[in-house]
Amino acid sequence: MNQARKDWEMAEDNHLASYASKSAESLGRKHNERPHPLRSCFARDRDRIFHSRCFRRLEYKTQVFVNGTADHFRTRLTHTMEMSAVGRTLSRILKINEDLTECICLAHDIGHSPFGHAGEHVLDDLMKGHGGFDHNLQSLRSIEVIESPYPNFKGLNLTWEVRAGLLKHEAHVDGAMLDGSPIGPYQSLEAQVADIADDMTYHAHDVDDGLEAGIVTLPQLETTEFWRLAASTTKERYPNLSEYQFIRATIRCMLELQVVDVVDHANEILTNLNPASVGQVMSAPCRVADFSPAMRDMLDDFSAFMFKNLYFHHGVADTTQDSVEMMRRLFLHYIKHPETMGNKARERLTEEGLWRTVCDYVAGCTDRYAIEEFNRHDLGDE
Repeated sequence: MNQARKDWEMAEDNHLASYASKSAESLGRKHNERPHPLRSCFARDRDRIFHSRCFRRLEYKTQVFVNGTADHFRTRLTHTMEMSAVGRTLSRILKINEDLTECICLAHDIGHSPFGHAGEHVLDDLMKGHGGFDHNLQSLRSIEVIESPYPNFKGLNLTWEVRAGLLKHEAHVDGAMLDGSPIGPYQSLEAQVADIADDMTYHAHDVDDGLEAGIVTLPQLETTEFWRLAASTTKERYPNLSEYQFIRATIRCMLELQVVDVVDHANEILTNLNPASVGQVMSAPCRVADFSPAMRDMLDDFSAFMFKNLYFHHGVADTTQDSVEMMRRLFLHYIKHPETMGNKARERLTEEGLWRTVCDYVAGCTDRYAIEEFNRHDLGDE
C-alpha cells in the first residue's frame, strides 16, 4: 500500500523545527474522519479550502478598488494568493509547516464581506445588538457552518490548527480556547507567519494598484521613508531601468525588505527563546514572527500615508461609499423580506435566527452579486 501520508509525516519530523506544527501531532477535527492514505491532514485541509465555494467567490470581492474597475487590480483572491506565496517562503526559511501556513492564508479572508473593509464596517454597524460582525470570525463561521458540502458533518471539518489560526484577535484574550485547547496568548508560528504575510502584501500590492490607478504618484511616495529605502536599493542594483521597470522592481524590493527583516527578527527571537514545542511558541513572552522595531516604525508611517492618499482618497472612497450604501439597503431588504434570499440561507433561519442568517448571506455575496441583487429588487429609490 502507498504510504505517502506516513512518509510525509516522517519527513516533517526529520526536517521541520521542534517548534513547528507537525501534521502527525494535530489536535484533530471536530468530527472524526479516517486519515487520508496519501495526504497529510493539512494538505487535505488545503484542498478542501481550494474546492470550496466561499474560496472561489474571493475572485469577485473588492481588495481596494471595487471589482470590475480594471483587469489588473487585485481582488480578495489575488491578494490571498500573493499572501500565501509570501507565507510559504517565510515558513520554509523558518522550518515550520508550509502546508498549515498556506491553509491559514487561503482561508483568512473567505468570510470577508463584499466591498472591502468599508463593507465589513457597515455589516458590523448593522449587526450591533445582534452579535456584530468580524471577518476573521466570519471566516471560521464560513468553514464550520455555512460551507457544508459533505454528507456526514456540517462545515469543511478542518483541523484544529487551521481553525485556531483564523482567530488572531481572540488569541490575546486571557484563557481563550477552541474546543478545550488554548489558542494563545500568541498563536502557532504558522499562524503568526500568515498574519505578517497579510501585512506585507498589503504594503506592496496596494501601492502597485494605487500607482496604476493614478491615485498615488511617485513624488508622493518619495515622501515616505519605506518607499525611499526600497527605491534607493532598486536604483543601486539596476541603475538604468525604465519607469515601468523601476516601479515593478521597487515593489518587489518592498516585499524583499520586509521578508528579510521578519526572518532576521524571528531568528533572533528564536535563538533567545529556544522553544522546543508549538506550545512554547504560543506561551512565549513575545510574538516571534514580527517586524523589527525600526521596520515597524517605517511601516506604521507608510500605512498612515496609504490611508491618507489611497484608501481615503475620494476616487476610492466615493465609489466604495456608494457600494456599501447599496449593500446596506440590500441587507435591510432581506431583513424585511427573508423569503427573497437563496434556499440554503432560508433553511438556516430557524437555527441561526433572522439577523445572523441575513448577515451570513450578505457577507457571502460577491461585489457583482450584491449589485445584481440590489438592481433585481429595485432598491435604488428607497
